[in-house]
Amino acid sequence: MIPLSILDLVPVTAGATPRDALHNSLDLIRHAERLGYRRFWVAEHHNMTGIASAATAVVIGYLAGGTTAIRVGAGGIMLPNHSPLVIAEQFGTLESLYPGRIDLGLGRAPGTDQRGLRALRRDPLRADEFPQDVQELRALLAPVQPGQAIQAVPGGGLNVPLWILGSSTFGSQLAAHLGLPYAFASHFAPDALMEALALYRMQFQPSRQLDLPYVMAGVNIVAAETDAEARRLFTTAQQAFTNLVRGRPGPQQPPVDDIDEYWTPSEKVQASRMLKYAIVGGPETVREGLRRFAAATEVDELMVVTNVYDHAARIRSYEILAEVALSNVDDDRRGCSPGATRLRTVRLKPDATYDDLRTGTGD
Repeated sequence: MIPLSILDLVPVTAGATPRDALHNSLDLIRHAERLGYRRFWVAEHHNMTGIASAATAVVIGYLAGGTTAIRVGAGGIMLPNHSPLVIAEQFGTLESLYPGRIDLGLGRAPGTDQRGLRALRRDPLRADEFPQDVQELRALLAPVQPGQAIQAVPGGGLNVPLWILGSSTFGSQLAAHLGLPYAFASHFAPDALMEALALYRMQFQPSRQLDLPYVMAGVNIVAAETDAEARRLFTTAQQAFTNLVRGRPGPQQPPVDDIDEYWTPSEKVQASRMLKYAIVGGPETVREGLRRFAAATEVDELMVVTNVYDHAARIRSYEILAEVALSNVDDDRRGCSPGATRLRTVRLKPDATYDDLRTGTGD
């Protein structure tokens, strides 16, 4: 059993509004909590009509306020867009309101295009200062020192767990040097996955937050009752990545019967390369795909992205995944009576240790 978490881009579907997307995300996280998912992250994006999580800290508060136990966080905050003090204050506030449930993943990309970058008043050179900004943020969330002139209020002393996010070896080496957990964005930028994981594990230095390396990898998963149904649902994600290749991202589109009628051969190559690690199919296909990915990467946790147009189908995909990967189901008990216990789900404590995560122990 490997812990599973969810990265939700709060997708805006064609014909819907950001309000609809936010309500759907709250419904999804409530299902995720019930199903035993470990954490639920949202990400900072700007100037994208298909994503409603631009005000990331606000969305996290909305989702945490509608749940009781699941960890909620940023996957991530694009730190060069902000001052470390402001982020420490925002996430210190969230941690004060929802203690023991908040994660703060940090990235150095802008999360937008060049026009959005200019609208953010962002200096492109700030990305070069990302390691220093992470250290400053870390200090602001650490216990306040005597005579400390600048304090995050709230924030100081709350030690909100930090993660480094990345899609290259830069982030993996930074996470290793700082002794922080590392999340690789293999759900859209898979090329450097294996090299990044190897470097992180080889160079890891223990810290006050983490004794041993801890790795999470993103993976696109679409599960349905049959392989054919899942492949059709997956065409929404394929269209979205094709639109990225075209430089025209937008609201999520309904599935199509033949994706080859949508993309060109060149676009197919580019989009399929970004979706290299996608797992799409019925329960047994997904089970085998998970087994292969986990065996190849030896990651400690998976961050799942399910880009499906229909909200009910997206919920069902996560239900199937939970049945496949988060529970032990004996084949001879699948037809048991409604009152019998069919699933055994392990829920990890919010403050679970690294060993808890590796062994699947908890409350």
